[in-house]
Amino acid sequence: MKVLLVDDEDDIRRIAALSLAAVGEMDVCEASSGPSAIERARRESPDVVLLDMMMPGMDGIATFRALRAQPETARTPVVFLTAKSVSLEEERVRELGACGVLLKPFDPMALPRLLKELLHGS
Repeated sequence: MKVLLVDDEDDIRRIAALSLAAVGEMDVCEASSGPSAIERARRESPDVVLLDMMMPGMDGIATFRALRAQPETARTPVVFLTAKSVSLEEERVRELGACGVLLKPFDPMALPRLLKELLHGS
């Protein structure tokens, strides 16, 4: 499975990428902003986008909407990462059409499993 990991924090991206690749045996490509995520998604055709909710400039929701507006990425599953309460965000993002939400900070050993569970549950 190819994952596009989008987060503006370098440390979060490093830990999540290592977790997804080493523990989850997934292919990982990265982006640090909404605009770069949109371009990367178009080029890389990921199986899923793991998208930070709160980023400067173009936030996760705006990035999600832009991904949905492009024919190449309109159907790509998206899972949000957030430092906010999952229960508060879960309903909101599901209404938009996302697969769900994962909470930061996350357990690197559990991240791949949780991502797969959200994808298979959607």
